[in-house]
Amino acid sequence: MENLSFNEYISLVSEKIGKRDYPMTACVHSYGCQLNFSDGEKIKGMLMKMGFGFTEEPEKADLVIFNTCAVRENAEDRVFGNLGNLKRLKEDNPEMIIGLCGCMAELENVVERIKKSYPYVDIVFGTSALDRLPKLIYQKLSGSKRTVEVGEYNMPVEGLSQLRDSSFKASVPIMFGCNNFCTYCIVPYVRGRERSRRFEDIINEVEKLVQTGYKEIMLLGQNVNSYGKDLEDGISFSELLRRINNIDGEFIIRFMSSHPKDAGKELIDTIISCDKVEKHLHLPVQSGSNDILKRMNRNYTVGQYLETINYARSFISDFSFTTDIIVGFPNESDEDFEETLDLMKTVGYDNIYSFIYSKRSGTKAAVMEDKITDKEKSRRMTRLLALQREISTEKYKRFIGRTLRVLVDGKGKSEGFMTGKSREAVIVEFEGDESLIGKFIDVKITAAKNWAVTGEIIK
Repeated sequence: MENLSFNEYISLVSEKIGKRDYPMTACVHSYGCQLNFSDGEKIKGMLMKMGFGFTEEPEKADLVIFNTCAVRENAEDRVFGNLGNLKRLKEDNPEMIIGLCGCMAELENVVERIKKSYPYVDIVFGTSALDRLPKLIYQKLSGSKRTVEVGEYNMPVEGLSQLRDSSFKASVPIMFGCNNFCTYCIVPYVRGRERSRRFEDIINEVEKLVQTGYKEIMLLGQNVNSYGKDLEDGISFSELLRRINNIDGEFIIRFMSSHPKDAGKELIDTIISCDKVEKHLHLPVQSGSNDILKRMNRNYTVGQYLETINYARSFISDFSFTTDIIVGFPNESDEDFEETLDLMKTVGYDNIYSFIYSKRSGTKAAVMEDKITDKEKSRRMTRLLALQREISTEKYKRFIGRTLRVLVDGKGKSEGFMTGKSREAVIVEFEGDESLIGKFIDVKITAAKNWAVTGEIIK
């Protein structure tokens, strides 16, 4: 049955499940980035079509799938620890199916470790093999011992069923893979080279989501600014934003991530001119040192990075920026770190996502000399976070007295409060109830914290 279609395998699995004396349940756990969580929604969509129910507890599941991330070593260690915990469950229930997929499955050393030390893992499949899941489950239900499907970086199949975690926020991948080969990053080796989805497929998906009532569309890619460079239709990322902006309906367009070397004036012009595109840019700088940026293979300088910042703020003086920063890149000097702190003060980021450098085998940075102690890296991280708390508190004060349009997405930290995100990507807290979730509301801001602003609903 090697040549059966995707839908034929779906039917065969559904038939096998239907003959059981009890319903089969699945537990799908996704780690890592939003693209991984989008893949997890597709996995759950396929499983639902096959007839599986769902549980959050592995001990209650007949099928457990770990959809993994390989960006940081501690994430990988956590997966192996969780796999180890499943051994006892497999002994108690030999018919349980255990699967591992995602970025870790594309690493040869991981696959070999699974084969050698985790014999109870039944199926392993890579980032471009989601559509083969029905086949792999059918083979396991039919008596096969273990199946591994990795190593190919094809364009994912369009039209897979997707069981979305939210009824009003949707992630839409627009491209896969990366061509940048930053020296610290494993992504090009586990996601492959850049592949853009067809413009028509993206537009059709977004139109259906908006018609269904989705209020936030998050466009995903390792470097969204590279969208379309591998296609022949001439549609750039900025043009894609403009065309999605023209779709009828009230919704907001967000996206991540942008690579600074490709985030030029056209992108800023598009953000400013499109009313549905959030007035915010997540622009990962990683370091404020030109020497570190060069060793990271980032292909821009601090000066070039600031040109983009200054161009955006020539239109909107307090344009919202967030960023990623790596602390303790191999042999980062005190001067390099101080330059990063100086850049943070110069830009005035609304928020940052900071990480202590984590060595990834297979990357160029993994073999670089590194004399910085873990203690020093932690000390630098503490200083960086303290500085950002000061900057965020001061930056958020600019919203006091303003009215922000907010998409409500859940409960706040305090009793009786709700939270949402503005068009500037700022977290907003306010008094309200759960009936507001999934709706746009106007909030007049009354106070600023170091992570959010608070306000009152304008009825």
